Amino acid sequence: MAEWLERLIRAFSPETAYRREAWRQAGDCLRRSYDAGSGDRLNAAWRAVNESAEMTDRYSRDNVRARARDLERNSDLMASLVGPYKRNVIGQGFNLQAKTTDSELNDTIEELWHEWCRKRNCDLTRTQNFTQMLRMIEERKRIDGGILIHKVYTEGGLVPLKLQLLEVDELAVTVNAPHNADCRVIGGVELDQYNRAVGYWIQKYALDGMTLLADPVWVPADDMIYIYSKKRPSQIREMSDMAASMSGIRDTQEFQTAVSVKQRIEACLSVFIKKVVPTGFGRNATGSGTSKQYEGRTLTPGMIHELNAGDDIVTVNPMGQATDASQYIKLQQRILGAGQGLSYEATSRDMSQSNYSSARQGIIEDELAYVEDRELLIDAMDEIYESFVISIVLAGLIDVQDFWTRKREYFRHEWIRPPKAWIDPAKEANATKTALLSGQKTFREVAEENGQDWRERVDDMAAEIAYAKERGIDLGGMVYGIQSDDDAGADYAGS
Repeated sequence: MAEWLERLIRAFSPETAYRREAWRQAGDCLRRSYDAGSGDRLNAAWRAVNESAEMTDRYSRDNVRARARDLERNSDLMASLVGPYKRNVIGQGFNLQAKTTDSELNDTIEELWHEWCRKRNCDLTRTQNFTQMLRMIEERKRIDGGILIHKVYTEGGLVPLKLQLLEVDELAVTVNAPHNADCRVIGGVELDQYNRAVGYWIQKYALDGMTLLADPVWVPADDMIYIYSKKRPSQIREMSDMAASMSGIRDTQEFQTAVSVKQRIEACLSVFIKKVVPTGFGRNATGSGTSKQYEGRTLTPGMIHELNAGDDIVTVNPMGQATDASQYIKLQQRILGAGQGLSYEATSRDMSQSNYSSARQGIIEDELAYVEDRELLIDAMDEIYESFVISIVLAGLIDVQDFWTRKREYFRHEWIRPPKAWIDPAKEANATKTALLSGQKTFREVAEENGQDWRERVDDMAAEIAYAKERGIDLGGMVYGIQSDDDAGADYAGS
């Protein structure tokens, strides 16, 4: 109705219509609060709706995961974004340090854990040790968005506890009837009234990924660990961590392919024979003399070859260079890395534009990007460790009479990561010494940064000091970690 009225006004009084439009646009400017919320011509194609996280993700989840796996198989740029997480979140793995009040019991638990982490004891398929399983978990979390860890209790191995890694594809999305009457099933995850997972419906497939082996199986939540990043309260299932970067990765990969083909063409030297139309009659008429055929001929060094009478040679030597390709790819890699929280140096391994300070700052910022995934993994490892301790108690491998009344005390532990090699060890050592002398760090913090237990380190130092005194050797500043070398030598001489 309003549009019809405006057309009528324009027909009888264009001036009035112009004034009305001017006042309308002025009113729109006064009412506008955010440019991103306006519907002007710049944002006309930007259509978005507000939905729950599950509704937003549900219709794109499988397609995004399939494309992420395709890039995983075929894109070196994708590998450059996933690799730093595997190397820095997992690296060489984690060392367990049991923290019960009994030191002998701690040694026994640590020894049993080390034995259980071997592939024949921890992996249900007996193909990966525990650290290798952690690397797969991290990679699948980055590419697929999540992974399921099924705690299986079966015979064989050190203890009945085994781990089975399941892909998120195995969640039975077709199940609608819940195992518990007061629950509901969404995407294979059974939820209670508080949206808390109480179980998972698992669909077993054959190796072809198409054939169903049996009906879906319900697994209680206590026996399943579901690792994924939850970014909204209404999110039920995973979404690939690479989703925001995949379009850029594919565009850059296509650009690299186009540049590669262009360079290959430009590297070619082609020769064409230009023939003069011979005199005579008929379409196959030829001139006098012997005619030569050039099909299959190639250029060789020092070649002397006679052409037909009247033939000429035209060379095609493509010229050009991809001068802007490297800058464009660097820019894209920098943007894509930043989208994943990583520096350009971490993804490209190109250190040509960095110095010690910039590289050190980049490592610090990158380390903060790994924190989220490391927290998710450590939470899962804590749960696995508690199940392991219960298993060794039930198997009679440790004798703890009051275990069931003091479980929390026997579950105490820490995960120690092996130390990271620094860029300049001398500068790092001086910085550590300054931090200790100024009280900015404690010896415990320094030991943990180096993947060591501070109590064990102190015991080792005391044993070394005592042994050195017996042998009449001055260990110097190595013995006195927070004193200068001269003071340490003097104190030792005085003693």
